[in-house]
Amino acid sequence: MREVRLVYFAWVRERIGLSDEIVSLPEAVVTAGDLIKWLKGRGEDYAAALEHENVIRVAVDQDHVEHDEPLGSAREIALFPPMTGG
Repeated sequence: MREVRLVYFAWVRERIGLSDEIVSLPEAVVTAGDLIKWLKGRGEDYAAALEHENVIRVAVDQDHVEHDEPLGSAREIALFPPMTGG
């Protein structure tokens, strides 16, 4: 397992109830999509926040990535809803 800092924004943060946390990722969590699926299994708040996982945006070390993108040696991963406004 490796430790990574997760940062949550907007309604993802509100539904989970945390702005950030340090977690130990299981070896099976390889991509951003794997991370979302794993987080959804951590409890009701996570499941509610990530219910519509296809709209969740992910940034790995401040670079936006697709859900099939490997996390590599990420130190920080941010999860947030789609951008709105102008």
